[in-house]
Amino acid sequence: MAERRGPVLIEDVDGPRVSPGDAPQVPDTMDDRPDGQAMRTMAALAARRGSALGRWFWRSAGALFVFVLSVSAWQALDALLATYPLLGWVAVVLVGTFTVLLLLICLRELAALARLARMGRLHAEAEAAIASGELSRARKVADRIAGLYAGREALRWGLARFDERRGDVFDGDALFALAEDELLAPLDAAARIEIEAAARQVATVTAVVPLAFADVAAALTSNLRMIRRIAEIYGGRAGTLGSWRLTRAVLTHLVATGAVAVGDDMIGSVAGGSVLSRVSRRFGEGVVNGALTARVGIAAMEVCRPLPFSAQPKPQVHRVIGRALSGLFSGGKGGE
Repeated sequence: MAERRGPVLIEDVDGPRVSPGDAPQVPDTMDDRPDGQAMRTMAALAARRGSALGRWFWRSAGALFVFVLSVSAWQALDALLATYPLLGWVAVVLVGTFTVLLLLICLRELAALARLARMGRLHAEAEAAIASGELSRARKVADRIAGLYAGREALRWGLARFDERRGDVFDGDALFALAEDELLAPLDAAARIEIEAAARQVATVTAVVPLAFADVAAALTSNLRMIRRIAEIYGGRAGTLGSWRLTRAVLTHLVATGAVAVGDDMIGSVAGGSVLSRVSRRFGEGVVNGALTARVGIAAMEVCRPLPFSAQPKPQVHRVIGRALSGLFSGGKGGE
């Protein structure tokens, strides 16, 4: 029998005939939509507080390390001075220089923490003055704000305008509105620029870099730098410890209020999240992480600003992220 070559067609005449159109529709669920995982992970890590036992463990470990290091350095210096006097004195000079620089760094960190505490007290006094409506308390707070920015060359014209017009104001709310218009409006614009830059960086890294935890690292570093710059803009220049403390305060507030959760309204208002997730999940994650970064930045403005938002409008997330991503993605629109 000859071997048959070529395809063989077997017809199924008994079963029902189906077509691709009869396949069930794939459900559109929220599981496939961007959820800002990098920013939510960063916020949870930064806002998490350790147990008291763990804190005391690390404190004792640090004290033990400093003690052992000091004893070892003393023994090494003593041995060098006894054996090689010249090398011993060189080591003494180096250790002394290092110690002096370390003390200066500690003093700078303490001064930065004191500045942050002073800004916090000023913010609390402003809220109390606004709640009371007393003109005398409002003038005291306004004087402190004007004194805080007295050395700013960029605010010289605003300070002159504020000093010129404040005598004509006889209402506490109007005085605070004048301070916001003349003194804080330029600072708000500078803070928005920092927020847009941080949101743009986080969104770009998330969308482009596929490495695991790269987006979390980018979100953490960008948000730390953004919060530190916002504090510097409003006069609460923070050191390393102050920046971390301020970041924890901002992110703890956001976690407590649920502001780092991603909802349908925010995704849609940012850049059409459902469309983005169908085109590219990394693209959608980048936009959502950028939007959450903008939300953190706005919260940092509220924390660092000496006056609550009243006369000046509070920045909106979708406008900030629209301005930040207008040069990268076609979904961005012009902002404020």
